[in-house]
Amino acid sequence: MLLLLKYTLISAIVLMLVALGGMFSERSGIINIALEGIMVMGALAGIIALNVLPSGTSSFVIITVSVLASAIVGGIYSALLGFASINLKADQTIGGTALNLLATAVAMVIVKNFNGSQSSKLNYNNSPFLFDIGGLSLNVFVVIGLVILVVSYIVLYKTKFGLRLMACGEHPQAADSVGINVYKMRWAGVIISGMLGGLGGFAYVVPAVKTWNFEVGVSGMGFLALAVMIFGQWKPHRIFFAAVFFAVFKSLANISDSTILANLGWSSNIYDMMPFIASMVILAFTSKKSRAPKAEGIPYDKGQR
Repeated sequence: MLLLLKYTLISAIVLMLVALGGMFSERSGIINIALEGIMVMGALAGIIALNVLPSGTSSFVIITVSVLASAIVGGIYSALLGFASINLKADQTIGGTALNLLATAVAMVIVKNFNGSQSSKLNYNNSPFLFDIGGLSLNVFVVIGLVILVVSYIVLYKTKFGLRLMACGEHPQAADSVGINVYKMRWAGVIISGMLGGLGGFAYVVPAVKTWNFEVGVSGMGFLALAVMIFGQWKPHRIFFAAVFFAVFKSLANISDSTILANLGWSSNIYDMMPFIASMVILAFTSKKSRAPKAEGIPYDKGQR
């Protein structure tokens, strides 16, 4: 049970962070399909930061530098989507898909050059991120994620910035008419989305293993986070519960060799597919009731106000 809880928390925090990132972007009116690629770039930046820090560096500095590196690089990579979608008014879905394809290729080139070989794997020490409470293994991203969840709720619903951001995703022409700069708000939403997505990628890779092969990207977690965001109705508190729900299915693959599940005789591949099957079934039945921001995916043209 503790093992299931451990892996559930790992997956839930990752899905929540990335889904919150997607929420900020879509609340501003920009569809961020590029979350998968952003996660890859964030994970890459964080792991490289871990490897370049000198030995003997304190755990606090290691955590701070690597977390900031993943978030900053995620934000920078998402700026490509922002430029294409906001400035060039390109199709947001196509732009996001292209960034997903680009990310894995770029990551492999960087990793191979960093290793000085043809290996796409990076090794790292994840011990500074792990701690135990009452026999339960946790990681610092659980704390970081819960703090970000609370902050996200406050920012979105209790601040002028959040209300303006949502206005730009619902009715940008009306927002512009009262002096809100729609372009700047959408840029802010995309950058915040990238930073949370990059952090989510780092949180997915580091706590669970000590070696990561960037040929596999982040194994579809970015797309699953999109399902979490939709199932959570673009609301922080609902996204949290949706992330926990999907994380339970995701975690079954990690404990498939346990006594109870092993007796079923199912392949671990079946458990790997479960969260994606669950997402398709749930979204098929709930998509009609989903209420996305009205202006998401629609480029804003000030001249058409």
